[in-house]
Amino acid sequence: MIEIVETDAGTARITWHRATEPRAVLALSHGAGGGIEARDLRAIAGVLPGHGVSVALVEQPWRVAGKKVAPAPKTLDTGWRGIWPALAGMELPVISGGRSAGARVACRTARELGARAVLALSFPLHPPGRPEKSRADELLGTGVPTLVVQGGNDPFGGPAEFPEGDFRIIEVPYGDHGFAIPKRAGIGQERALEVITDGVVEWTASLV
Repeated sequence: MIEIVETDAGTARITWHRATEPRAVLALSHGAGGGIEARDLRAIAGVLPGHGVSVALVEQPWRVAGKKVAPAPKTLDTGWRGIWPALAGMELPVISGGRSAGARVACRTARELGARAVLALSFPLHPPGRPEKSRADELLGTGVPTLVVQGGNDPFGGPAEFPEGDFRIIEVPYGDHGFAIPKRAGIGQERALEVITDGVVEWTASLV
């Protein structure tokens, strides 16, 4: 089911993958360079409803409008705030999440919006090759239970680069920023996606 939501940043779109008897909602948005067709988002949306968690894949207004470049972080946050009433209106705990830029949005707004927790997929800890430009403060400031799922070879920050903090981290071996696995790796692409979905299923079950 697709739901159109008007926000102060423009028209957003939610694609719902509903659980039969949901006990929570997981809202996931895309990154700055792609949409909700990302492999990790599709995998989670395919698995979580079978475990009692409805998944809302959120397309930010810039993406719905067909633009190729994401706007400033402040505008992304505005779009996320605008879709929140459609999620919270179901009167279920809402887990805020996303991949890359979407993960940053979820981290920045979690406390303000009353999110139950944050799922950060491929959190861009720093620009590639620029570890001094750390965004760790966004991750450390969520104020709610937080799970990071990070590729072992992510140029935006590998698991070993993350600071200690009040969050959990799951490493996807050999994965890049899009969780793509090279053919020479010891695990295949499907197994890598299972690492993601198994970890998210276990984590969400511990929350609600």
